[in-house]
Amino acid sequence: MHKKYPKPDLETIKSRLTGLQFAVTQEQATEQPFSNEYDDFFEEGIYVDIVTGQPVFSSRDKFDSHCGWPSFTGPIEPESVVLSDDYSHHMHRIEVKSAAGASHLGHVFDDGPINSGGKRYCINSASLRFVKKAQLESEGYGEYLKLFEKE
Repeated sequence: MHKKYPKPDLETIKSRLTGLQFAVTQEQATEQPFSNEYDDFFEEGIYVDIVTGQPVFSSRDKFDSHCGWPSFTGPIEPESVVLSDDYSHHMHRIEVKSAAGASHLGHVFDDGPINSGGKRYCINSASLRFVKKAQLESEGYGEYLKLFEKE
């Protein structure tokens, strides 16, 4: 268990999430493409695991891949996600889970922007909660403001 972002027990998770959020994060479901909250959303801020609040992705790494789900070139920190082989649906994919809560987030593919490492983290909106840049400090994520400083 991650000390800063503990995973609640299953009953608490069920009571806090919608049916879709629970199915995606706890049962490895996939939401419908092109009709989810963050697919065509590009405000500045971070995306956190809906179950634990652990920061997993930044809007700085988000891009429009035209695949129907939010896409990122990588996680905020490599250790914020865990990758594993997924052989469901008669194919091999690499599953992406949050490190703290083991929430299913989506999958990673090798068809992302070459100039950003070539990865496309294809993530379910239902597994995420967005925290606006202006609210990072008040929500306890002030350390991530540095991601948005001009270089």
